[in-house]
Amino acid sequence: MNKYFVSAAFAIVSFLGINAQEFQGMAVYESKTSTSDMKTRMEGNKDMTPDMKKMIEDRMKSMFEKTFILNFDKSASIYKEEEKLEAQGQGGGGMRMMSSMMGGGGSYYKNVKEKTYVVDKEFMGKEFLVKDSLPNLKWKMEGETRVIGGYNCFKATAVLPVSKSDFRNFRPKKEEKEEVKTDEKEKKTNFMADLEMPKETVVTAWYTPEIPVNQGPDKYWGLPGLILEINDGKTVVLCSKVVLNPKTKADIKAPTKGKTISQNDYDETVMKKMKEMQEMNQGREGNGGMRMRIGH
Repeated sequence: MNKYFVSAAFAIVSFLGINAQEFQGMAVYESKTSTSDMKTRMEGNKDMTPDMKKMIEDRMKSMFEKTFILNFDKSASIYKEEEKLEAQGQGGGGMRMMSSMMGGGGSYYKNVKEKTYVVDKEFMGKEFLVKDSLPNLKWKMEGETRVIGGYNCFKATAVLPVSKSDFRNFRPKKEEKEEVKTDEKEKKTNFMADLEMPKETVVTAWYTPEIPVNQGPDKYWGLPGLILEINDGKTVVLCSKVVLNPKTKADIKAPTKGKTISQNDYDETVMKKMKEMQEMNQGREGNGGMRMRIGH
């Protein structure tokens, strides 16, 4: 264990020495969310053709496997999905909305000095500017170590409330006795019928004190070093590249476009609209609408 602390101490001294000028860094993260639950549901759906299943799997891959760039300095950062050329027929407002709901789209600005964040979101053709206080992440230091990309990292865990507007947080339902006999028609037409949104999740972070900034991907922060990996049991965000003091400096500023709204109000807006869409869908297809269960 001592060798890690010696290495970290040496790295920090070197880090501070080379950063007498304005410091900035860039980290690339690969985000991947497990879709096994949805694939299992599709495999058991006899009403879906192989072509339909392939199309949905391709769409899920584009939504659940993403690359993000984090540009950071000593007090602020901006986290944004890497821009890619959209395949013909894959763009449009619907895909942008789904990307936003699956953790993509927009820019996530964090100011750890002021403990605030700003993120721009597009939903149902409207632009929102979510402004709020950074979550108070009560990290528990676990003492375990590993090496990620050549950096010595330490493990920390925290229990966090989930965001209702981030659909990556869906989990399989824990069936109760009276719910075991789920309507078979609904199961056939709706592969999300057995999913629900939990209230909280356990997150594991790996951070390196060799890059002593209070930053990390997405909403994560608050550890004595850059967070190189986040795992919430379903989504893994892993750093694949770090560049310190890049030649080209990024413009680390909060986004300004959109209707200003708090995180809670934005979540409620999304859930209200999704409920309306669900009811409309059920009206057209009987029990075939997307049923969502919030909380557990």
